[in-house]
Amino acid sequence: MVSKSEPIHRRRRGAGIVAMLAIMFGVVSYCVAADAIEVQLDTKEAKPRAVEALTERVILRDYRFAWRNMAQAFESNSLDALQGSFAGDASQWLRESILSQQRSGLSQRYTRQNHKLETVFYAPEGDVLELHDTAEYQLQFLDGGKIVGDQHVVQHFVVLMTPGADHWVIRQLQAVPQF
Repeated sequence: MVSKSEPIHRRRRGAGIVAMLAIMFGVVSYCVAADAIEVQLDTKEAKPRAVEALTERVILRDYRFAWRNMAQAFESNSLDALQGSFAGDASQWLRESILSQQRSGLSQRYTRQNHKLETVFYAPEGDVLELHDTAEYQLQFLDGGKIVGDQHVVQHFVVLMTPGADHWVIRQLQAVPQF
């Protein structure tokens, strides 16, 4: 407890330290959550243009962030969790899927995610990136928080990403049927 006789600058400094620690804890917990999703990116076959090192780092960050947001949206049955990571067809598909899930009363949980991305096309203008993702994860189906189904999934996706104002967004996330 701070006494009223303590100088105001000490009270402000103490409040500042507490605020800084709270922010740091939030950043650390975000990093731990985001790092739980493994993403590997192979850009060797990108055509007709090579992927720059900075673009590669940003794609890794934004792809991981998008899947984390998507997993949170499906688990919480909330559109709010998508946070601008998706646009176009991908955004529409996710919205419809989550609304359908809300009506059913079920939810999904994605865990142990591992994504192996291959860049197959990077537009000369740098405005479109096509990736092929081999995603491996554990998918749980929940009814009121109780697990009613659990399966190991290996799924292939064709992904189109485009740059936004300050990050890359997923415009298409198309599952490829497996035979």
